Amino acid sequence: MGPTASGKTDQALALADAFPLALINADSAQIYRGMDVGTAKPPAEVRARYPHALMDFRDPAEPFSAGDYARAARQEAEAAFARERVPCLVGGTGLYFRAFAEGLAAMPGADDALRQRLRDEASQIGWAGLHQRLAAVDAEAAARIHPGDSQRLQRALEVYELTGRPLSALQREPDLPPVAYPILRLGLWLPREELWRRIETRFRTMLAEGLVAEVEALLAAGVGADTPALRAVGYRQVADYLRGETTYERMVERGIVATRRLAKRQLTWFRRTPGVDWFRADDPAGIEARVADFLAGRCGGE
Repeated sequence: MGPTASGKTDQALALADAFPLALINADSAQIYRGMDVGTAKPPAEVRARYPHALMDFRDPAEPFSAGDYARAARQEAEAAFARERVPCLVGGTGLYFRAFAEGLAAMPGADDALRQRLRDEASQIGWAGLHQRLAAVDAEAAARIHPGDSQRLQRALEVYELTGRPLSALQREPDLPPVAYPILRLGLWLPREELWRRIETRFRTMLAEGLVAEVEALLAAGVGADTPALRAVGYRQVADYLRGETTYERMVERGIVATRRLAKRQLTWFRRTPGVDWFRADDPAGIEARVADFLAGRCGGE
């Protein structure tokens, strides 16, 4: 795991050369077909040699939740075990990693500190203001909760902030327990200046390789601008440009800034994930030894 542009794919391929791994995609944009350039999927010839499960797995117009991912990834993991291979999740979507490993409870418990913060915010902007915030992250729940129903509104926002997932989505999913086998978590990091440079270079390369045409094709195929696929970083900014809402130069700037913000959010999430062994991405000394120890049973995961 690690932030965007940190070199996760290259490291995973190197590990797949050294160990009997089965690679499983853990990137929420790479699951979609037709989203290749803007998600930095490995080229077809690389994927032929190193298959990635759950890549090009869904149509961009189809919804795909963290629960959907956890169940699909666990099936792939069991299939890997049956082939005497070790499943290796690769990507930057922290919620996917957590759902896979820890499962999904139907509902989180109450958080007194968070509830107090929401009450404090309501005293400043009103419950109607918090209702607008809920509508932005869970339109379905907002549609059935009256702006004056402070108790239900508070709970819906509490659930979203604790889980990163809409209350309406959780209510439709059954519980999913944690996995029973040990897990080794490997994180890649880079100094901020180097990561920022990589992000800018990669985004400009994506544009040169046809990102605008890729977004045009998705829109022409009927993929809505409000779908999770086209809200992905890079795709959203290009879609705005194609609708005439911004200039090309401004789109490039916004795409780079949005990708940097994504990297910050990813790092914050992963830094809060317990049990991660961190390695510098441009000097990953020790990763192979750590994996060898784990597989030999000398160093267990959680």
